[in-house]
Amino acid sequence: MCAIAVEQQQYKTYILSDESTRSKVTVVPERGGIITTWLLREQDIFYMDTERFADPTLSVRGGIPLLFPICGNLVDDTYTLNGKTYQLKQHGFARNLAWEVSEQSDSNGASLTVNLKSSEETRAVYPFDFELNFIYTLRGNNLELRYRHTNLSQEPMPFATGIHPYFYAPDKSKLVVDLPSNQYQVKGDKTVQSFAGEFDFEQDEIDFAFINLSKQSAVVTDQSRNLKLTVSYDKNYSTLVFWTVKGKDFYCLEPWSAPRNALNTGESLLQAEPNTTVETVINMTVESV
Repeated sequence: MCAIAVEQQQYKTYILSDESTRSKVTVVPERGGIITTWLLREQDIFYMDTERFADPTLSVRGGIPLLFPICGNLVDDTYTLNGKTYQLKQHGFARNLAWEVSEQSDSNGASLTVNLKSSEETRAVYPFDFELNFIYTLRGNNLELRYRHTNLSQEPMPFATGIHPYFYAPDKSKLVVDLPSNQYQVKGDKTVQSFAGEFDFEQDEIDFAFINLSKQSAVVTDQSRNLKLTVSYDKNYSTLVFWTVKGKDFYCLEPWSAPRNALNTGESLLQAEPNTTVETVINMTVESV
């Protein structure tokens, strides 16, 4: 049995649940449309920095921050379109704005649709009229993320879309990764490097953008918690970022539709034609091992 409940905490919070797997997902639309927690059989799947989350002036480190209309950063936080230069900060603005709930259902899983529309604030940094409808569906041990990007402008709308999920990992030395590429780039360097299959978690930071993906999924097994996470994504996603910092109990596994600086380079940008919608889908499945 699936259900959706609403609680007024610091922010209005929607709780999606599936009794069959004792699974709960919480969503806080006004804090960037973010999924904040996923509890599966009393185990936390996501990491959350609760102090940062409670401070609306800070970006959230935890849950699933949303990336739109860019993933990563632009050089000097600027891009040029049709001869005009715009300022746009890392990962875009979607994760920092208040979203609204437009639909909810518990008939085929617990499903919540959150909505963001363009405004004067967004048009100042990204000159398009758009509407985003992101549908979160919890079914058993699977979380489906269905993202619909609608262009309401009269000209084609280039964009990138992605997510920045923080997965809880109290002992990263026990992680075993199966990634869809052995080629990666580091931030600020286009040199393609070779990945040997294991990360050195003694480094202060790991920030690898995997490219030339051979399949539409990645698997991380946490041997300390006997959990296997599978992140699958459709062919719109061409980059997979693995990011973590030493001393923090998380790692991020981030499907991006385009790499850093794509609004300047054009590399792998998606494009929505006028009055059309581009849909992308990501699934996360957690299993006991």
